[in-house]
Amino acid sequence: MNIVILSRNPNLYSTKRLIDEGEARGHIVEVIDPLDCDIIIEKEKPTIFYRNRYLDYVDAIIPRIGSSVTFFGCAVVRQFEEMGVFTIVTSDAIQRSRDKLRSLQRLSKAGIGMPKTVFTNYSRDVEEVIEHVGGIPVIIKLLEGTQGLGVVLAE
Repeated sequence: MNIVILSRNPNLYSTKRLIDEGEARGHIVEVIDPLDCDIIIEKEKPTIFYRNRYLDYVDAIIPRIGSSVTFFGCAVVRQFEEMGVFTIVTSDAIQRSRDKLRSLQRLSKAGIGMPKTVFTNYSRDVEEVIEHVGGIPVIIKLLEGTQGLGVVLAE
């Protein structure tokens, strides 16, 4: 099987482990930077061009799309989907996961346990918002923060 890992950094430990495990199982594994892909859209023949070649031989992709390249990275994943290539995570799933509020709403609806959360667009009445979650201490998170950035414990 020809597997492509969509990653900006082939030297990451986690990417190297995916390569090792794929090759150990007899697969051909290649790391491709999604930002170096050209998406070619034409009638009934979606294709991707990458560094002087067409990626028409790919059987499966493993997207590792960082938050800073979500828009174009998802476009590349979507193009592979249009080409009939198997992906372990869809472009829609990646986009949904990047929206914290939407993710929390979906998890809540599915009955997944989580801390009581308040989302507000108007933060003048901070005391009322704190009451909604049951009092202090509270964790305040920016909607756009990632990997711990924009997270504050307020006592």
